[in-house]
Amino acid sequence: MNVMPLKYGCNPNQTPARIFTKGALPIEVLNGNPGYINLLDALNGWQLVRELRTATGIAAAASFKHVSPAGSAVANPLSELDRRVFFADDDLSPTAAAYARARGADRMCSFGDFIALSDECDESCARLIRREVSDGVIAPSFTGEALKILNQKRKGSYNVIRIDKGYQPGALERREVFGITFEQGRNDIVIDEAALGSVVTKNRDMPKSAVRDLIISLITLKYTQSNSVCYVRDGQTIGVGAGQQSRIHCTRLAGDKADVFHLRRHPKTLELPFPDDIKRPDRDNVIDVYVSNDSSSVLEEWHRFFTHRPKPLLADEKAEYLAGIRGVSLGSDAFFPFCDNIDRAHRSGVDYIVQPGGSVRDCEVIAAADRYGMAMTFCRMRLFHH
Repeated sequence: MNVMPLKYGCNPNQTPARIFTKGALPIEVLNGNPGYINLLDALNGWQLVRELRTATGIAAAASFKHVSPAGSAVANPLSELDRRVFFADDDLSPTAAAYARARGADRMCSFGDFIALSDECDESCARLIRREVSDGVIAPSFTGEALKILNQKRKGSYNVIRIDKGYQPGALERREVFGITFEQGRNDIVIDEAALGSVVTKNRDMPKSAVRDLIISLITLKYTQSNSVCYVRDGQTIGVGAGQQSRIHCTRLAGDKADVFHLRRHPKTLELPFPDDIKRPDRDNVIDVYVSNDSSSVLEEWHRFFTHRPKPLLADEKAEYLAGIRGVSLGSDAFFPFCDNIDRAHRSGVDYIVQPGGSVRDCEVIAAADRYGMAMTFCRMRLFHH
């Protein structure tokens, strides 16, 4: 038996803690001392990016927090606006571009993330990681220069994990709850273009970019705590709603995050008068408050983060800006029981949807999608993850 001791379990009082396998462990800790949750995030994140890489043929990255992705992406090239909004204005390798997008999907929730990379972590990606608040990174390999950079992070305690990219787990997985062992077949369902099923709406037009984004949404949902809904655009998630008991609450939560993602690009947001020495986490927090409120009193409370008081972003300005957003893709890990999910998705620019189908109200949901001219396909597979 191969054993790796951990500093503690989910909480500091839960000791001892360890991971172990009957065979060789597929991971090697190159730096740091990862904990229980770190490794849950690392191993879930690795599975996600490995599947994205296989399905798309493009380098992928994920930003994980508390066993759900805050963001995931493939290495779609960044525009100048992307670079500005993601704080990634240097030359980026494909792996670095994938992580810039994954982190930029939800910079608030990515604070203190665990990073997963499908490809080798190079110097470009390591330099990007060094600037962010993060707990660790897992990748199949690291260049020597990347290791030098990462090993200096967090006063030398940053978690760097190398995983055997050829490792394949067994067909069964087990976990213990309250002294009782649960066993099930591993969810090895393959998600690719063929898995999208058949289009059920009047609009059957799904461009290649939408097909790619729908695949990204489903693979992301496969490793997101259920119930879950995922909005995707331009090869990256822009809103993940995880762990909600109600489907509409997932759709609202993810849609609200997608709206914040887009409002970070509003001209007023881009021109916020930040001082040069403001730290990235403070900037992210302030931007989130700014785009989520239109009250002058809120700006007054946050005045210390500006060189001068900005004008608020008013509700009608936000509505007008968001009304121009289109081309968003949405995936759901289970069927939509009511058409209110479609109504909410439309408000955040959704034009393409993939969901399992199978609700007694499928006809109502399809009719709602038809009212908005959406293209929706049934993948016929549920992707619950717990």
